[in-house]
Amino acid sequence: MRSVADELARELREKVRKLPVAERIALAFRLGESDVETLLQARGMRRAAAVRHLQRRRQARRRRCRCIEELIG
Repeated sequence: MRSVADELARELREKVRKLPVAERIALAFRLGESDVETLLQARGMRRAAAVRHLQRRRQARRRRCRCIEELIG
């Protein structure tokens, strides 16, 4: 049995798939910027610290890589 949330998520995925590549990339950048802004407001961080925080969080579940660790701290 599918929930309303499942159906809405499916519809959103379909809409995004139909977008041209350039628009999907622009959407990804806007969503990333939205994440940074939300973190800035919620935690009162500086922009650079918020970006690093999000980068570290994304890397947390990945295999360790010295190169990435040197880039994002």
